[in-house]
Amino acid sequence: MNAATLEKMRKMKFFGMFRTFKTSIESGKTENYTADEMISNLIESEWDDRKNRGIERQLKNARFRYKASMEELNFQTERNFDKNQLMRFGDCSFISKFENILITGSTGIGKSYIASAIGHQACSLGYKVLYHNTAKLIAKLKIAKADGSYIKEVAKIERHNLLILDDFGIQPFDAAGRAMLMEIIEDRHGKNSTIVTSQIPVSKWYEIIGDQTMADAILDRIVHQSHRLELKGESMRKRKSNPETLETNG
Repeated sequence: MNAATLEKMRKMKFFGMFRTFKTSIESGKTENYTADEMISNLIESEWDDRKNRGIERQLKNARFRYKASMEELNFQTERNFDKNQLMRFGDCSFISKFENILITGSTGIGKSYIASAIGHQACSLGYKVLYHNTAKLIAKLKIAKADGSYIKEVAKIERHNLLILDDFGIQPFDAAGRAMLMEIIEDRHGKNSTIVTSQIPVSKWYEIIGDQTMADAILDRIVHQSHRLELKGESMRKRKSNPETLETNG
């Protein structure tokens, strides 16, 4: 009977139940449980297994640049950010409020790592997250325009609770790029959150976007209700050999 039950669990993809029940049988502990305790144990195991697989799936789909975590962030005072503020981002309440985070600073200071750490935390809390290098995303959307998959790609971006636009402003936007950026931001405004990282100060984003009218429209939607982290200090990459430095990228 137990063998048949295990096989049915496996075929129904109740993997959490399968492993727990199999372990209980092999260890001879099934008799130690009441029927209610056994059912509760099996359901709890299945719940945890599905939750963990869901998180793993979200992390894979997000395609983060770095495997990062809030616990490994380097809170050096000279980097010019408030530890308490950053840890508050870890509860991801900014996502439920449809707020944005803008992270600026020189190359190697850790912008991408921080954004990825917040993104990983959001995945663990059940949010759908998508990471993109901004220039590569625009290039990908231009190809999608040509092959007819543009609407599908934009709709996919819109469905995510959190979008990370990394290395914003590395390349100036042309007319097509501005229009695509505007569509992405407009679709997300007031409905989902975006994290933007950039080497360029926010005050100079107008120049990067190019067209004054379009820049006004885009930045009004990005900057409004946004939190800002303006990182300072030397490149973290230069310090990666330091044993006290846990965070080495960004």
